[in-house]
Amino acid sequence: MPSHGSITKAGKVRNQTPKIPAKPRKNMAPRPRNRREYIRRVLEAQAQAPTRRRRRRF
Repeated sequence: MPSHGSITKAGKVRNQTPKIPAKPRKNMAPRPRNRREYIRRVLEAQAQAPTRRRRRRF
């Protein structure tokens, strides 16, 4: 099977590219952010929700 170029040239461009350090993230990663929002929006809202009172009939 013919290949696309020689194996000795593999990774040439990537290895020549200068490494740039990653910028610090401004926001949280999506999964922990969604979990925190779910806890805030759903679980804490359930804990703070007023309980329904029964009506007394005479």
